[in-house]
Amino acid sequence: VQLVESGGGSAQPGESLRLSCAVLGPLYGSRCLGWFRQPPGQAREMVATIDRYGSSNYADSVKGRFTISQDLTKNIVYLEMNGLKPEDTGMYFCAGDPSGICRNWRHWGRGTQVTVSS
Repeated sequence: VQLVESGGGSAQPGESLRLSCAVLGPLYGSRCLGWFRQPPGQAREMVATIDRYGSSNYADSVKGRFTISQDLTKNIVYLEMNGLKPEDTGMYFCAGDPSGICRNWRHWGRGTQVTVSS
């Protein structure tokens, strides 16, 4: 299984970006996909997760601004980021949990950088 992120870049506060993660290879069963981020000098943190049935979960810091979605036919998961803030800056990673419980993150992408500044 390979996860490939795209869509990162630079944005000003208040602007929007959309990240995409292509899941290449088999990820069978009740899998869960998620977005994580690692701000500069900080630990990696969960941003949003979505299971195969569309149930999603968000970090409090992004609720109401970010939306995770998926296209099961194309095996792609998206992260729509609106109202970006400087504190959203970081490396964003896509992750996959084959077990479906959204805790055993076995597969990781290489990440895509998001920088929010004026």
